[in-house]
Amino acid sequence: MVDATPDTSARNPQTAPAGAESARAPRLPGPRIALAHDWLVDNRGGEAVLADIAEAALERGDAGNLYTLFDGHGDYGNAIDRFERRVSALNPLPARRWLLPAYPRAVEGLSRALARDHASRPIDLLISTSSGLIKGIRPPPGVPHLCYCHAPARYLWSATGEYTRGLKGRVRAVGFGLFGHRLRTWDARTAGHVDQFLANSSHVREQIREHFRRDARVVHPPVRTEMFTPDPTVPREEFWFCFGAHEPYKRTDLAIDAAIRANTRLVIAGGGSAIASLKKHAASAPSGLIEFKGRVTDDQLIDLYRRAHCLIYPQIEDFGIVAVEAQACGCPVVARRAGGALDSVIDGSTGVHFDGDEPVAIVAAAARLPAHPHDACRANAERFSTEHFERTIASIIDEMLS
Repeated sequence: MVDATPDTSARNPQTAPAGAESARAPRLPGPRIALAHDWLVDNRGGEAVLADIAEAALERGDAGNLYTLFDGHGDYGNAIDRFERRVSALNPLPARRWLLPAYPRAVEGLSRALARDHASRPIDLLISTSSGLIKGIRPPPGVPHLCYCHAPARYLWSATGEYTRGLKGRVRAVGFGLFGHRLRTWDARTAGHVDQFLANSSHVREQIREHFRRDARVVHPPVRTEMFTPDPTVPREEFWFCFGAHEPYKRTDLAIDAAIRANTRLVIAGGGSAIASLKKHAASAPSGLIEFKGRVTDDQLIDLYRRAHCLIYPQIEDFGIVAVEAQACGCPVVARRAGGALDSVIDGSTGVHFDGDEPVAIVAAAARLPAHPHDACRANAERFSTEHFERTIASIIDEMLS
């Protein structure tokens, strides 16, 4: 129904001097921390956040279990793999995207599994990372629950219309009509299972206030600024750039229309369900004006960020790591004045904002890009570094355990 730092070694024990064993008090175990995550079937931005949180948890205590609705049984090559996984009863079933009405019961089943595990070996803190319904997991009595919220479930709250377009969308619309109210009621009620919310942007903080009637602290997600870097020896070129998983809500069609109107070359990289329709949309453009690169490697992406005149960012994102990656490489951003871009793109310094759904607004904004913004872009991006995120999360975990 809906589209829904490597560490693989065990810790080394300290070596005691000969004959000192009987004099040493036994080592007390650290706090035990459990994790919850909507599903482990991919390795994208949400899983990168989970990995950093898992690493911070392990630095402060022992691994509990990791509770998830679906598990693709893959190894992540980082701290996630140190947590034993508990999976919902839905995991063996096919067509997972169409099982949304059963998600609340599956989360409640995971809550019971968590309670049994806690009775066997107590935990001291539960941390969930959620853009769906896993934030509704109930912690055992007396165990604090910290939720890093990427967004309240978009398909229930802020973007239902984006999931009900096309043939499959019409089928989803029937399901939302039948089950949407009940799911939203459950989602809002189970926000009470969370002791503290962290929001990945100011935009998401406002959504948490609106839908859950709860306050949240903004902690921006980590961006790999140590990998995405500028190179002054690489000359900037005149093409515009779009990158991401191209879904309808990304509005890459607006970037295409703006490029045609401005007669400016546009390079589009990345996959997504909308690629075929976007190629049809671009068919009327002059030959060579719109170029589809498909999926690219990290090295290819960095090269494109370093060479592009600007990144065109016409969508509303909850945060939008791509906009920060571009700035980390010295590339300014033409961004819609909405969503996470209000936190990450400084109008008139590291890019420009535009309003509305008209291609002419993108063209006008691109013409207002500041001259030589590349140093400002890099300095701004460093606010979102992995190091900064890890320090902040570690401090919050310490607060929750105190």
